Amino acid sequence: MKLVTFRYKQHIGIGAIDGDNIVDGAGYLDIPNNMIDFLAAGETAKAALQRLIDDDGRRIPLAEVKLLAPVPRPGKFLGISLNYADHIGETGLDKPQYPTFFTKQSSCVIGQNDAIHRPKVSEKVDYEGELAFVIGKRCRHVPLDKAHEVIAGYTIANDVSVRDWQIRSPTWMLGKSFDTHGPLGPWLVTREQISDPHNLAIKTWVDDELRQDSNTRYMIFNCFEMIAYLSQAMTLEPGDVIATGTPSGVGVKMKPRGYLKPGQTVKIEIESIGALINPVIEEPESTMMF
Repeated sequence: MKLVTFRYKQHIGIGAIDGDNIVDGAGYLDIPNNMIDFLAAGETAKAALQRLIDDDGRRIPLAEVKLLAPVPRPGKFLGISLNYADHIGETGLDKPQYPTFFTKQSSCVIGQNDAIHRPKVSEKVDYEGELAFVIGKRCRHVPLDKAHEVIAGYTIANDVSVRDWQIRSPTWMLGKSFDTHGPLGPWLVTREQISDPHNLAIKTWVDDELRQDSNTRYMIFNCFEMIAYLSQAMTLEPGDVIATGTPSGVGVKMKPRGYLKPGQTVKIEIESIGALINPVIEEPESTMMF
């Protein structure tokens, strides 16, 4: 099942992709109207939505809706640094002994076809194509062999990074959290649809130029190891998003630098999921709100 959060006219809801349509879950008691509550409801909500798919529930043409981020405002949005061997190689840094996580503030999240802003304060804006997984159950101290059970599904993330702001702090948080710098989508593919999340081709294009071309098999710490490690420190909750790191080919390591420029488009494609597409624009004057 491909789960979506979408806007149709004045309605924002959740549903599932069925061919060229969205099956709308609105108005059904067993189907909460936002993704976090839907995931928290577990198999009851999924089964109800599946019945709508099977029983010809209300369908809206996909071409008539605006896809939002699958989880528009996650409670936690975490990323892991240096998690692909080839990316470590291009940075010249040492392989980490432990997973190293950072926070992206949830206000950075945007969805399919939303614009990435090049901010007024920097031109050093970079892309990072990543597989992301979304937590489906509230959990703590998850054993490694049970970690797959707490994943609701998988999506695509672009860990957009403002490189000069990133290096100003050892936590990286500011450089990772600019508004619009957390594209997610286009949908959430439920866990049972991905037979092996650690063997998926991942590619990133800037316009027509292929910048990243790798496979999730090259992760150093896999999705399940991340869950087991993180859950020793914190309770993971439905809707939490964890981006799993980027392979080599980031703009900061190109010669000359391949930073994003207004007018370009970033496309990240992951096997068995789809493609996340976002244009790049200058930060609009309308963002000034003081």
